[in-house]
Order: sequence, then structure tokens, then C-alpha cells
Amino acid sequence: MAGPDRPAATLPAGIDAAEMPADAVEVGRIADAWGIKGWFKVLPHSADPQALFSSKRWYLQPSERGPRVFAGTVLLRIREAKEHSDTIVALADAVDDRSAAEALRGARIFIPRSSFPTAGNDEYYWVDLIGLDVVNREGVALGRVKELLSTGPQTVLVLQYQLEGEPQERLLPFVAAFVDGVDLPARRITVDWQPDY
Repeated sequence: MAGPDRPAATLPAGIDAAEMPADAVEVGRIADAWGIKGWFKVLPHSADPQALFSSKRWYLQPSERGPRVFAGTVLLRIREAKEHSDTIVALADAVDDRSAAEALRGARIFIPRSSFPTAGNDEYYWVDLIGLDVVNREGVALGRVKELLSTGPQTVLVLQYQLEGEPQERLLPFVAAFVDGVDLPARRITVDWQPDY
């Protein structure tokens, strides 16, 4: 840990400054070193971290809190990322030992949206749903998707709307029984739901 008697860690040689891609999405953060050969643990923001596995180029930014061992954005070239027990672990070029992996602790991981695997029919990435307008079958606006929550068996849309000038939230299960369709180009979700539910 950095302090008056110990210097801040420095990034390993071979990790270079980079420009963040315009379509970058934050997908997780680096938790800690794992083992002694440069592997590190990753805390994904999604229960299904396929984007972490599909991209070999991760863009890192320093943690918003805690010590900052680098500034700006850096590019990390990933050799391997995999599931291990109940966590994700990864190994990158230029990260050859535990000290190098520890220097990345807390870094936020971004991946270009264009690197995500193609979603299947009736499958959507959460990042694509955030900001969509939600209307019911009668055309009544129910709100805009602010975030999504995973409740175990289902995903719930958190909608933000205004009521008498005050911001409100509405929860709506994102399941086929209530969702008629998602139109990404029109930025709209049509549902079988009433404002008073």
C-alpha cells in the first residue's frame, strides 16, 4: 500500500496509454492478484460475462476510489480469461508476476460494444436496454429504462418517470409474459403493463 514510506505501485512495462473507444462499455473491475504468475481476479458487472471472454483487448481506467497507480486509459492485451470456481480470472501480456497483477487492483475494465458476442434471438445485452422508452399496448408511456436488476429467476427493468414533476421509479419484470417486443432501432420496449400496477 502506498504511503509516506512506500511509493505507489507502477504499471508493468508493456502496458501503454490508449484512447478509450467511443463504444466502450464498463464490464467489470480487477479485484486482486490471483496466484504468483500474473493472473488476476475480475469482478464482472454481469452474471453472464461473455464479453470478457470474447475480447482480447481490455481498456482500463483507475478506480474512482482508493489508490491510483495510473492515470487516464491504458490498453491491456489479454492472453486468457476463464471461469475458476465462483470467479473470473485473467492473464495479460506484460503482467508476469503477482506484483504486476497487484498494481492493477481496482482498475475498471471497459470493452468496445462492437467486441461483444452476437446476442441470440430474443436476447439482449443490458447495456442496450438502458435508456429505452417503455410503452404499453395502448401507447401509454411508462418510463425510461434506468437500470436492470437480476432477482435470480428473472430480470427486472427499473423505469424512471415523472409524476407531478417528481422523479419516480417503476419496476417491471423483463419476461415474455409482459414484454411484447424490443425495438432497438426505435429505442422502445412495448409491454403488457398498466401504469397503476
